[in-house]
Amino acid sequence: MFRKVLIANRGEIAVRIIRACHELGVSTVAVYSEADRGALHVQVADEAVFIGPSPALESYLNMSKIVEVARQTGAEAIHPGYGFLAENPDFVRLCEEEGLVFIGPNSQAMALVGDKIRARQVVEEVGVPIIPGMKKSLDTLEDYRAAAREIGYPVMIKASAGGGGKGMRIVYREDDLLPALEAGQREAKAAFGDESVYLEKYLEEPRHVEFQVLADQEGNVVHLFERECSIQRRHQKIIEETPSLALDNELRFKMGEAAKKVMEIVGYTNAGTVEFLLDKDKNFYFLEVNARLQVEHPVTELTTGIDLVHQQLRIAAGEKLGFSQEEVSQRGHALECRIYAEDPANNFLPSSGRISYLREPVGPGIRLDGGVYAGFEVPIYYDPILAKLITWGETRAQACARMKQALEDYIIMGIKTTIPFLREVVQHPVFLEGKISTHFIPRYFSEWQPRPPSKESQKLALIGAALREMKEGRRASGQVIPAAEDSLSPWRILGPWRLGRRS
Repeated sequence: MFRKVLIANRGEIAVRIIRACHELGVSTVAVYSEADRGALHVQVADEAVFIGPSPALESYLNMSKIVEVARQTGAEAIHPGYGFLAENPDFVRLCEEEGLVFIGPNSQAMALVGDKIRARQVVEEVGVPIIPGMKKSLDTLEDYRAAAREIGYPVMIKASAGGGGKGMRIVYREDDLLPALEAGQREAKAAFGDESVYLEKYLEEPRHVEFQVLADQEGNVVHLFERECSIQRRHQKIIEETPSLALDNELRFKMGEAAKKVMEIVGYTNAGTVEFLLDKDKNFYFLEVNARLQVEHPVTELTTGIDLVHQQLRIAAGEKLGFSQEEVSQRGHALECRIYAEDPANNFLPSSGRISYLREPVGPGIRLDGGVYAGFEVPIYYDPILAKLITWGETRAQACARMKQALEDYIIMGIKTTIPFLREVVQHPVFLEGKISTHFIPRYFSEWQPRPPSKESQKLALIGAALREMKEGRRASGQVIPAAEDSLSPWRILGPWRLGRRS
């Protein structure tokens, strides 16, 4: 096992990885930008190193700087988390050249699955069904127009270098193709440093089902069952669950074996996800490989009992998988809600600012992977995810009931979040019946507006506003506000205290 690992990420996923490393006795190095000087991942790591200005291109996407920090701190490996450099084959190649272990697939496999067009070609060759779409790279607008006509509208524009909904656009008419291409390329460039995009046929109202796969360096490949990710807003997953109500045992077996076949043919190692779309007739089509840990990985952990970050570290360190496919099983049902710093009443615009009050839910079957605290300043520069709220139950109904209660107990003040929106989604009758597709949100929540706040929320809001007003008044009068009042500090938590001598 490694002695020291650098985490090339931020927020809740960096905190999640740091804690997993500590559980295995591995020291951690965090990196941070100017905007993240007070971030939680900086505080919980063993070491933290400043890497540059707030914009991601000058900090978290600065490959040479991150490798330099790994060298300076004596880190043996780099965990990329998800987003940023997690699916960048050039970064993997740089790590390999510098003698650093990249906790993920090697650069060759990363390049293959990261090139969505090449990946589709390879997968089709081994008999896994694919969605009709581009089979080679294109250079001009006319090429894209010809490809779209051949595929047939509507078409989906997708980023070649990454996922997470970045760069995605649906185009229904040829007149809309050029602006959609330009917008998709800009977004892909900002998110992944690569503006290349491709086209595929857009399926109407499919279900989005993915399979979690683990592969060690000795050729052993297992899947850890599926996750249903159909609840999406603007192609971004917001609620995930496992198992999927759309799959029976026969279909689950077929899709799981197809997922393993994809990973075997591309020579993949470590943790990865094979994504499929499932149509109304239960036909499944290969979508893409996400060559990284997924945001929704906790639902798999809660139903299988397997810690995916531990497995990533062990595989990267050269260890063999400690279980076979026949030894993997699921128990119960798990849901995850992504908590974003967005204003759902204002077209889900990002909401930055200081978190003035935070109350996190606790109780049986509740897990929270968070990356913020009361007093933290949420920056404008990065993906607005704050935390992941996960519930487990013996049945789906129990998991949903626990999620409903957990969202009601979850209070974040000072910024807008998606919590009020999620509360209503998980209580919707169609969601509770499990009759979902990727069109669920636009169909049932396109005109959504928040309900009036509860009496408890109003009371907390008044308290929070009073506390902010008191602090601003102290600033206006010239008083110095101690740093401890603006950060996660043990002195702030303990309150007044003094040293004493025991007689």
